[in-house]
Amino acid sequence: MSRSSSWLPLLFTRLTWGLFALSLGTLVWSPNLEGAGDVLLRVDGLARVMALVTTFVSGIVHSFSRRYMAGAKRLNAFYGRLFGLTLIVLVLTAANHLVLFAGAWAAMGWVLADLIGHVRGWPQARAASRYARQHFLGGSVLLAAALGLLGGGAEAWTISGVLAAVGTLPTFVVAGAAGLLLLVAMVQSALVPFHWWLLSSMTAPTPVSAFMHAGLVNAGGVLLARFAPVVFEFPVVMSAIVLVGGVSALLGQAWMLVQTDVKRQLGASTVAQMGFMVLQCGLGFIPAAIAHLILHGFYKAYLFLASGSAVKHTAPGRPEAPGTGVVGGLVTAAAAIGGGGLFALLTGKSLTALNSGTVLTAFVVLAVLHATRTLVRRSSLSRPVRIALVPSILLPTLALYAGIYKGVGVLFVDVPSAAAPTALTPLHAVLLVVFGGAYVAVERGWHRASTRLYVALRNTAQPLSTTLLNNRDQYNAH
Repeated sequence: MSRSSSWLPLLFTRLTWGLFALSLGTLVWSPNLEGAGDVLLRVDGLARVMALVTTFVSGIVHSFSRRYMAGAKRLNAFYGRLFGLTLIVLVLTAANHLVLFAGAWAAMGWVLADLIGHVRGWPQARAASRYARQHFLGGSVLLAAALGLLGGGAEAWTISGVLAAVGTLPTFVVAGAAGLLLLVAMVQSALVPFHWWLLSSMTAPTPVSAFMHAGLVNAGGVLLARFAPVVFEFPVVMSAIVLVGGVSALLGQAWMLVQTDVKRQLGASTVAQMGFMVLQCGLGFIPAAIAHLILHGFYKAYLFLASGSAVKHTAPGRPEAPGTGVVGGLVTAAAAIGGGGLFALLTGKSLTALNSGTVLTAFVVLAVLHATRTLVRRSSLSRPVRIALVPSILLPTLALYAGIYKGVGVLFVDVPSAAAPTALTPLHAVLLVVFGGAYVAVERGWHRASTRLYVALRNTAQPLSTTLLNNRDQYNAH
């Protein structure tokens, strides 16, 4: 191993952890950028939260990669791109100038596509890199068009200036920009129908997958949060955000159930979680979306980095999950209702004033119900232990989520339109009914019982054929 190969990974790892320490410092001290500095960068609550999350996940990935990537080819290039991508994301989240924001967005996609195709010897990796780069370039063009509309209409070239002028801009400018921003968010966060680039990126080294799924795909939610006054201006745009988020959440969850590959299963899960994140933006709760982003990022990074230990060869089967019994059913129902009430209490959501906050609480109830039933059906523990673990594990976890939600809300006092609950619409009601029906379908195992449904789900979640690596010898060679 060359001298540069031995010290560059360590250097970049220490620099990343140094950036994390600086990000921690910004939670209690925010730099005051005046003059030209304020035009280029603005360190507000969103920038501070995202800097903390990005540098922490990046630090973990850098540290993990020192052993995982040891002996790999082009190691210096790998670490250089990984650290460079971290810096780009930090600039993106703090950028205030429209050109700087658009440039950082384009650079983020370009470097990420390079990392997806890091293993140059695999034709499949090169194909995945090209496919992802096409999506990212398309998203960058759409973003440039949206920012050009806003900047030209407002005659301002800073994000703060554009957002301050939203109320004075022509309707077609704001509506057009909002639609373009939604499309950009859908591409970056791999929402339906742009999910194939993410499911086709499994040739990326596992540390890249961890960083990508834990942080970079979240940029769609960050974009909607940054330009919340624009996308929140029209109820029809909010409804569109709810719709695309809800559809992606449902399909992503369904695709996850029929995957047999560990990393692709995690990829489908990311599509679902990004859908939930964007859905929360559409309900008008940016702090909830960012809290979801944080928790999902940490958990998904762990799952990808630990995915090697979960790989095993096995034949597909139809395992019968143990029943929950009457007591288990009552406990899960009580935990779900109690969890929803606890979330509403801790986050200030009214259970009497019906609005999008009620919808968010209903989704929390459904999520807790699913989690509790999964826990009490684990056959590795006795039934009394499983039932006793429900309130002792899930309710504190829910309290943690609510606490992060409130903490993000405190930091977002300087972020315009961070929380803007919307009135209930028929779309919200339909979405709740569909989610409830999907929950029943999963519980009854219809995705396995129906061959037609199973095949349809498998086919719609297939990655690009040129990115599939089926030759073990070719894999082992790299």
